[in-house]
Amino acid sequence: MPFGLCNAPATFQRCMVSIFSDMVEKFMEVFMDDLSVFGDSFDDCLNNLKLVLARCVEKGLVLNWEKCHFMVTSGIVLGHVVSSKGIEVDKAKVDLILNLPTPKTVRDVRSFLGHAGFYRRFIKDFSAISRPLCNLLLKESTFEWTESCEVAFKKLVQLLTSAPIMQAPDWSLPFEIMCDASDYAVGAVLGQRKDKKPHVIYYASRTLNSAQMNYTTTEKELLAVVFALDKFRSYLMGTSIVVFTDHTALRYLLSKKDAKTRLIRWILLLQEFNLQIKDKKGVENVVADHLSRLTFEEVKEEIPIRDSFPDEQLFAITKLPWYAHIVNYLVKGFIPETLDSAG
Repeated sequence: MPFGLCNAPATFQRCMVSIFSDMVEKFMEVFMDDLSVFGDSFDDCLNNLKLVLARCVEKGLVLNWEKCHFMVTSGIVLGHVVSSKGIEVDKAKVDLILNLPTPKTVRDVRSFLGHAGFYRRFIKDFSAISRPLCNLLLKESTFEWTESCEVAFKKLVQLLTSAPIMQAPDWSLPFEIMCDASDYAVGAVLGQRKDKKPHVIYYASRTLNSAQMNYTTTEKELLAVVFALDKFRSYLMGTSIVVFTDHTALRYLLSKKDAKTRLIRWILLLQEFNLQIKDKKGVENVVADHLSRLTFEEVKEEIPIRDSFPDEQLFAITKLPWYAHIVNYLVKGFIPETLDSAG
């Protein structure tokens, strides 16, 4: 693929479909560079695999041996585990929730219950399960984490990471992102709304570094959006996206002409997505708010938040924004011919 092609993903997908047109949906599936070959028996798989590999040799396609897995009973396809059992949630997407630290204060309990309560319509007997945790919020009670509290906490964590709350994406529906930023972390949830009910596809959270902690509130909130779009990028390219945030100022940054250089650079990254930013009150944005306030005792080395996508990944800009000439001048010193001295 040539660098700089504005519609590279669609072009590559069309190329792969045309190459394997007589095989797709019969004994293989193709999504970009992800090939899945299947069969009803061991011999069928061998025969189908032989046909696919022969086609790759014929068309000059090279496969990475380290990324090839043969004769497996289950595998990860588009972020979901596919096996004879059907489609299951990839544990990597729910590790953040499965490894939630035990609440240590009343504020932690209230934040967790707000998260779980957002999906209470999917949790049978939610009030009964959460009663030990709710009792900790009473004014006259002292904070004492008992065995019943631990059981209720583990039960709710299990329910939050299983169906029907966690579901596979429906590509015919728009995606929704709830994101939020605190003083030390950002959190985001990718989901969809089916029959007016919210479902989760992916949980994500990341700790800010020392420099990012010094950002202004607006910068942190926009950084949370950039983090979410980069994290969920494989789901969002070419689809309709609604971003919910409790920071109203983000709605006006896309048309603001005197923003900081850092904000302009981040806004440029948003141009390749078909997104709409909507306000959501803080009391309603409880899931992302909970994720953005998580702290872990054992902090592992994490990949820093990538706030500058590689140039060749800016695929879907359909028209130049008003500040494109400014960015081009700052980066390359390029002055467009149509710009006179007065402009």
